[in-house]
Amino acid sequence: MKKVKCFSDVHYSIGKIDKKLYSSFTEHLGRSIYTGIYEPGHPDADEDGYRKDVMELVQELDVPVIRYPGGNFVSCYDWHDGIGPKEDRPRRMEYAWSSIETNEFGIDEFCRWAKKVGVEPMIAVNLGTGSIKDAGDLVEYCNHPGGTYWSDLRIKNGSPEPYNIKYWCLGNEMEGSWQAGHLSAEDYTKKALEAAKIMRWVDPSIKLVACGSSYEMLPTYLEWDRTMLTELYDHVDYLSTHNYTMNSGQGTTDFLASYKQLDNHIKNSASVIEYVKAKNHFTKDMKICLDEWNVWNFQDIVLDSLDDLQGLNTFVMTSADKWEVAPPILQEKYSLLDAVVVGGLGITLLNNVDVVEIACLAQLINVIAPITTVKDGGIFKQAIYHPFHMLSKYGHGTTMKASVDAPLYQSAYGELPIVEPAVVYDEESGEVRIFALNCDQAEGVEFTMELQGYGKKKIKKHLVLAGDDYEVINTLENPDQVEMRACEIQDEDSLSVVLPKMSWNVIILG
Repeated sequence: MKKVKCFSDVHYSIGKIDKKLYSSFTEHLGRSIYTGIYEPGHPDADEDGYRKDVMELVQELDVPVIRYPGGNFVSCYDWHDGIGPKEDRPRRMEYAWSSIETNEFGIDEFCRWAKKVGVEPMIAVNLGTGSIKDAGDLVEYCNHPGGTYWSDLRIKNGSPEPYNIKYWCLGNEMEGSWQAGHLSAEDYTKKALEAAKIMRWVDPSIKLVACGSSYEMLPTYLEWDRTMLTELYDHVDYLSTHNYTMNSGQGTTDFLASYKQLDNHIKNSASVIEYVKAKNHFTKDMKICLDEWNVWNFQDIVLDSLDDLQGLNTFVMTSADKWEVAPPILQEKYSLLDAVVVGGLGITLLNNVDVVEIACLAQLINVIAPITTVKDGGIFKQAIYHPFHMLSKYGHGTTMKASVDAPLYQSAYGELPIVEPAVVYDEESGEVRIFALNCDQAEGVEFTMELQGYGKKKIKKHLVLAGDDYEVINTLENPDQVEMRACEIQDEDSLSVVLPKMSWNVIILG
C-alpha cells in the first residue's frame, strides 16, 4: 500500500474561510424554478406555492447566498414582467434556453422565498438587452424604503419592508458570443461603469460583481479582465469567473485531476487582479466571485466539449422541444465519480480562500444540481449533494497551508501527488478538519497527518465517499446508493487512516 504524509503547522495559514464560499445559484432555466422551488398545488407546497421539501434540503445544505435569476436567462430578462398581479404578467419567449417564461415567479417571489429559507439573495442585472436605468430602477424597487415610484410599487405589491439586497452582478458572461447583447470588453466596461454609478446612487452600500473571463478557450480570456478592470477596479468589489468540469473525452485520470485545472483558473484570475492593481497603483484588494462552478457533463446538450463554446451563438437541447414551459433540460444524473470530483473541486476552493470569497455551486435544484424534484412528486439528493454538504458543514475556520510527501502521477495538468488535501482549522471548536482526495485508481493509500502546534489531537471521525461502482447514481427509487459513510477508527491516536482508492474523505481531529 502506498504511503502519504500530510504536513501542517498552525503558524502557517492560507486565509479565513468566508461562509459565502458555499453559496449556490438558481436560474429561470428548465425546472430550476417551476416545479423546483415553486410548484403551487404540490402536496408539500406552502401557502405561497414554495415546495417545503426543497426548502428543507436547502436549509440542510446551509447555503448562505443564492445568485438569481441568471445566468444566460438574465440577458434577455425584463424584471418588470415578474412583478404585480400574476394574472397580468406576460408570457414571453425566453431566448437563452428556447423556453416559454410565464413570469409567475419574479423578484418578489424569490426574495420572499429566500427570507423563508434563510438565505441572502445575490441579484444579477440585465446588461445584455437591458438598460442601465433598468438596473438602477431594480435596486430602487428592492432596496429603497419608500416614497418613490419603484419602492412604493414594491410596497403595493405586498412587501412593505425593503429587501436590502447587498450583492449585485453586473450582467452574466458578457464576453460570450452566446450571450444576448454580447459586448466587447471595451463596450461592456462603459456600460457596466454607468450601471454601477446609477445603482450606487440609489444605494451606496451595495457590493458589485463585474463580469470577468469565464472560459479559457475564448480568445479574449484574461485580456477581457485586464481591459475591464483597468477602468472598473475602483467601481466594483468582486471579479466574477465561471468554471465547469466535464468528464467526457478526457478520461478518468484527468477528470480526477481537474481540481488542478480549477486551481490554475482561479490563480489566472487572481494574477490579472494583481497586475491591474500594481500597474494602476490601486490600493484596495479585490476578491474573486466564482459565481458558477460544478461538474457539467452536457448529457442533453449538443456540445462535444467546452472548446465548442468558441463562436457558439445558441444552445441546442435533446431532451425537450423548443418553447415549452419549464422543460426538463440540463437535468444531469450525477454519478459517484462525479461526486468525488466535485469534492476535489471543493478542496481547490478551500486552498484558494485568500483570493476567492464567494463561490456559487451551479445550480441548486434540478438543473445541473445537487437536488432533484419530481413534478407533483418526491425529492432526492443527487450524488454531488454529499460532498457539497460536507464542505458546507465542516469547512469553516481557517484554511492552513498543507504539503504532502506522496507518489506522483502524470495528468494533463502535469505531475501531481496521488493525494490532494485541504487542512481546515476551526479555532472555535479546536478541531482540525482534513479534506483529502485520493486519485489512485488501483488501491487505497495509508494517509498520515503530521500536525505541528495544534496540541494533541485524536481522530474523531473519518467520512468517505467511495465505492465499487463509480457509475452508480441516486434515484427517487434508490436515493442512497451514493452517500458519505463513516469508517471505523482503528487507532485514534495514530493520526493515520486508509483512504480508499478514488475516494474523497473528511477526517475530523479534536
